[in-house]
Formats: sequence, structure tokens, C-alpha cells
Amino acid sequence: MSSTVAAALKKAAVYILGDEKKRGKLVTVVLSAAVGLLLLLCAPAVMLSSLGEVGEEAQVPELHINADDFYSSLDSESRQRLDDIRSAGNDIANAMDEKGVKVQTIKAQLIYMSYFEDVQNFNAESYADLFANAPNDSDLIAAINSTYGLEIDYDEFVRTYTFVMNSTLNSYMFNDAGSKNCLDLAAWAENAFISGWGYKSGAAGERDEIDRIRYADNAGLVLGYLNYDPTDKMFGCDYDTLVYTEQGSLDTMPETAGIGLFDGSKHGVYVGNGEVVYSSESVGYVTKEPVSNGSWTSWCTYEGIEYPQEVEDAIQSVNEDSSSEN
Repeated sequence: MSSTVAAALKKAAVYILGDEKKRGKLVTVVLSAAVGLLLLLCAPAVMLSSLGEVGEEAQVPELHINADDFYSSLDSESRQRLDDIRSAGNDIANAMDEKGVKVQTIKAQLIYMSYFEDVQNFNAESYADLFANAPNDSDLIAAINSTYGLEIDYDEFVRTYTFVMNSTLNSYMFNDAGSKNCLDLAAWAENAFISGWGYKSGAAGERDEIDRIRYADNAGLVLGYLNYDPTDKMFGCDYDTLVYTEQGSLDTMPETAGIGLFDGSKHGVYVGNGEVVYSSESVGYVTKEPVSNGSWTSWCTYEGIEYPQEVEDAIQSVNEDSSSEN
């Protein structure tokens, strides 16, 4: 795996540095800097394959690369390979969008860049079908191995993917990056869970510069979404306090992802399928559980979040029932 992923990193660098918009500029590559999607993703994979685990040692020193010199040093075969890689990356992104699994684009590109060196006659649409049809990542990896004759180790994939996702914020998770809406709040919470965010008081999704892990406290999980600008890829400070309104008991809650859950002290984000994601001080990280397993007593809405009509209707219904009882 080490040599395979190292090759993927090299290809990713070619992918980014070969972009004509980036050539002629001095590129400073640091793990936490978003100089390009694939380079950012593959760098942690190289470290994981050599270290075998995530730790404080997993740091990438600053590397100064003159993109113009790098690109000009490539032979014609390497430049053709660059075009092929760029084309495949774009094809994967488009196919994932068409199949309705855009949120998994980074996963699909990472697997392709890491393991598909020897795969012939690659077709992005049939590849995206595997992601659309797999009920979980374990079945997905099994399907990819079977379809392409690969031997991807599932546990290794999980370690790599989790660390990679913690290194960045998945721009593909947003349904409408121009607004703050409950569907994207649910995607944000789900991404925090998948990415292995830790719990830290006062944190709201920023990456710790010492241990390179993202953290959020309980309210910070929602505040991070409210303050994050997907266009600039930066956290603002418009919201410093989570303002919420309890709307009713769980039996009155509409089946809408992105609704808040409350138990009198902590908040969770409903992500659909009867599950809730929240940052837990007691376990020390962002976790997910069935709503029925917790102590959740009410559902709520948050200031700054837009909700669809079915939520507004549910609120009106709860208010009407309350008025009739009084």
C-alpha cells in the first residue's frame, strides 16, 4: 500500500501543479492549506501507510515547490498522464453528482487515485453506480474489489479516509452553499462524525494546530456550520451563542434531516433514518446513535437556519394543539 499511495500523491501533485491557472506561482504545500483537493487528500494517505496509525508524528513539513519548474520538467508521457488524471477526476465528480451521491465525491476520487493505477478501461459512471448502490462502506469496498479485481483492505481504507476527511472540510457535502439550511446542517454533522472530530470546549470545527484534529463542543457543532463560509473556506464569527427554540415533544417532530434535538442540557442534529449526531463531552468525540437510545426529549429549531415548509407546518400544528388545550 505504501508505494501505491505514494504514487497517488505524485499523481495528485501533477494534477494540481499541471493546472495552467496554478503554473508560474510559488505553491506552499502544508497539510492544513487548501492548495488543491487531491494533493490535500493524498498527503495524509502517504503518512498513514508508513506510520500505520494516526498520531502527532503525522505532520507534513512545509514544502516549497515552483509549479512552473515542476511542470516544465515533465516529459510528454507524464503530461499525457496528467491530462488523463485530470479528466478522470472531473468525470468522477460529474458522475457522482448525476447519481445523487455528490457528497461521496472525495471518497471516490481518493480511492481512484490510491488504488486504480493498473485498472484499464475505467468508466466513471459505472464506478459511481457502486457508490450509489452500496448500503455502507464495507459493502462498497467489497464491490469495488470484486468489480476491478483489487485487494483494498477495508480497515486500512477507514483509517486513511477518516484522517483525510479530518484534514479538510468536504465542499461536496453542501446542497446549497449560499444559504444556511437544515439539510446542509445535517450533512455538516454527518461529515463531522465520519471525519472523527473530537470534543473540545469552545471549539466549533476548527483544526487544532498542534494535534491536527478538528474539534467541536456540543453547541459548537452547530455554531461551526453557521460560521463556516463554504466559498471562502473560512470560519467567521457571526454566531457565538447557539440560539434555539424548543418546538415540541419527539412525537410531534417531522421527519426532516437537520432538525435539532434537545434533552435539557445537550443538543444533537437529526440526520435522518432515526439517527442523531452530537458532540459528546463524556465520550470525547462527535458520535452518532439512534434517537431511541438517548435521552432526547424535544425537537428544536436554530436561529440562522432555514427550514422547509413541513417544519413550519409542524410548528404551527404544535402551537394550535397547545392553544386548544389552554
